[in-house]
Amino acid sequence: MKCITNCQLVLEKEVLNGKAVVFDEKIEKIIDEKDVDPNLYEVIDANGKYVAPGLVDIHIHGYLGEDASDGSADGLKVMASGIAKNGVTSWCPTTMTIAMEDIKTAFDTARKVKAETEPYGAKILGINCEGPFVNPSKKGAQPEEYILPPDGDFIIENADIVKLFTVAPEMEGGEECIKKVYEDGRVLISMGHTNASFDEANKGIEWGVRHTTHLFNAMTSLLHRNPGVVGAALSDEKVSCELIADTFHVNAGLYKMVHKLKGEKLCLITDCMRAGGMPDGNYTLGGQPVVKTGIQCLLEDGTIAGSVLKLNEGVRNLYKNTELSVAEAVACASINPARAVGEDKNIGSIEVGKLADIIICDDDFNVEKTFINGKEWKE
Repeated sequence: MKCITNCQLVLEKEVLNGKAVVFDEKIEKIIDEKDVDPNLYEVIDANGKYVAPGLVDIHIHGYLGEDASDGSADGLKVMASGIAKNGVTSWCPTTMTIAMEDIKTAFDTARKVKAETEPYGAKILGINCEGPFVNPSKKGAQPEEYILPPDGDFIIENADIVKLFTVAPEMEGGEECIKKVYEDGRVLISMGHTNASFDEANKGIEWGVRHTTHLFNAMTSLLHRNPGVVGAALSDEKVSCELIADTFHVNAGLYKMVHKLKGEKLCLITDCMRAGGMPDGNYTLGGQPVVKTGIQCLLEDGTIAGSVLKLNEGVRNLYKNTELSVAEAVACASINPARAVGEDKNIGSIEVGKLADIIICDDDFNVEKTFINGKEWKE
C-alpha cells in the first residue's frame, strides 16, 4: 500500500492541505497527514507539490512520431507511454478521415492493445472516430476523398471500441445516423467539421448530439444574427465542448468566457498529431504533408492540422489565462472528459473507490510522477 504525503491535494472542487492519499490499485482512503503510520505504507513525499487526478485526453491523434490511424500496436504503446509522462492516464486514440479499411484496422488494433493485461502506459478507453462523416466544406485537415455520408450502423457495429464520433448533422443521412446511435446509447455523438446553421445544429442536439469537436475550429462561427454551431454548443447545457488550449487554435482571451458558459461541460483536449514531442520539421496527417513550427502545425495550403499540445500544458494555459482555481482547471482535463465519455465512476478524480490514477506536479503543472492503477509509470 502506498501513501502520498506533504502535498496539495487537488479534489474535484477544492485543493486541500494536510491530507494524505492511501492507495493500491484503487484509492483506499484520504486521511489526515498526522495519522500516517510510516510502518504501514510505502510513503511518497510530494514535497509540497500538487497531487491531482490523472488527466484524460479524449481527442489525440498522435505523439512521438506515431499516429492512431496507422493501425500499429507498437505505435499506440509508444503514444501511451509518452503521454503518461505528461500526466495522461487514460485516453481515446483518435482516427480521422482515411480509407474505411484503414479505419477498421485502427479499430482492431486499438481493441487488441486495450485488452492487453500488461501495462503499456495511459489506458485506452476506446476510439474517438473523428472522420469520415464530416462536411467537405469544413474538412479542415481531413482528406476530402475519403469523406462518407453519416453511417449510424457502422458506429453501432463498432460500439465495443468507439467511445465517441464526429458527425456533421446537416449532411444527408445525418438525422438518421444521430438518432440511431443515440437510441443505441453506447457512443457519445459529437458535432464537428460541420457547416450547420444555428437551427441545424440545434436540430442535431434535438436528435442526440451531446458533444462538440474542438469548439470554434472547423465549424460555423458565432455571429450575432447567425450564431452557428458555436452558438448552439455554448448555449445548450446538454452539450459538452472540447477546447484546444494551446493559445493558437483559440485565442486565450476566450477561455474565461467558455468556462463560464460550459463549466463542468468544458473538456480540454490536445488534438495532438504525430509531430507532438518531436522537433520542428515535416510530418504527415492522414497522408497529407504537415509542417511543424513551434506550436503550429500547418498543411501546405496553410490549413491548421492538429496540434502538438501536451495536456498538462493545456491545463497550465487555461489556469494562467483565466481566474479559475487549480481544481477547476484540472477538472477540465480530468473529471469533465471522463464524465463526457461515461467513465467518471472509475477515473477522473481522487475519490475513495476510484482507480488510483494520480499525478504529482509542480505549480507550473510540470509532471513529476504518474501513477496508473496505483503503479508509477517510468518507461
